[in-house]
Amino acid sequence: MTLETLAAEAVGGPVCGVDEAGRGPLAGPVTAAAVILPARGIPRGLDDSKKLSSAERERLAARIEACAVWAVAHASVEEIATLNIYHAAHLAMCRAVAALTQVPCVVLVDGNRIPRDLGRPARAIIGGDALSLSIAAASILAKVARDRIMVDLAQQHPGYGWDINAGYPTPAHKKALRELGATPFHRRDFAPVHNILCKDEIASA
Repeated sequence: MTLETLAAEAVGGPVCGVDEAGRGPLAGPVTAAAVILPARGIPRGLDDSKKLSSAERERLAARIEACAVWAVAHASVEEIATLNIYHAAHLAMCRAVAALTQVPCVVLVDGNRIPRDLGRPARAIIGGDALSLSIAAASILAKVARDRIMVDLAQQHPGYGWDINAGYPTPAHKKALRELGATPFHRRDFAPVHNILCKDEIASA
């Protein structure tokens, strides 16, 4: 019996899974997805998005979007700087749940904390993307949506390899950051970006 089935029997209504992508990158938004899976016809192969290839994620994302009630939302680089990445990720989760066209009776949240302003009964599940099908589906949609944003941003800001590294702190990305400087989409409060900017300011003083 799935976590969704157990939760649905307990509350007597639709169950939503929520997950986010993009806490660790040096650039770009943090993205969250909320998914209510159907009782039947759930796509096979749902798993933690990190365990899937890009092609598998794209294939499953299309199937999830075709059969489920879902929504994707973001918190911007400016909101990450203002709130910090932890609270910005929770903001994106709240936005995703609020954007659903069907109101869930309970929300299954990946992690050990429930976003304060979620507005629905919720349960935090550590490692939920490997334990809950709806959280796994949300992790796939969030990852696919964010990767697409980073591919688009890579066209606007070439040289950082965002189409390949999705903004994560790879050696090539950090090298480009040192050589090209920061863009408006870099998270300036993150240590690698902040340290490079501080060195630039000292050098130009």
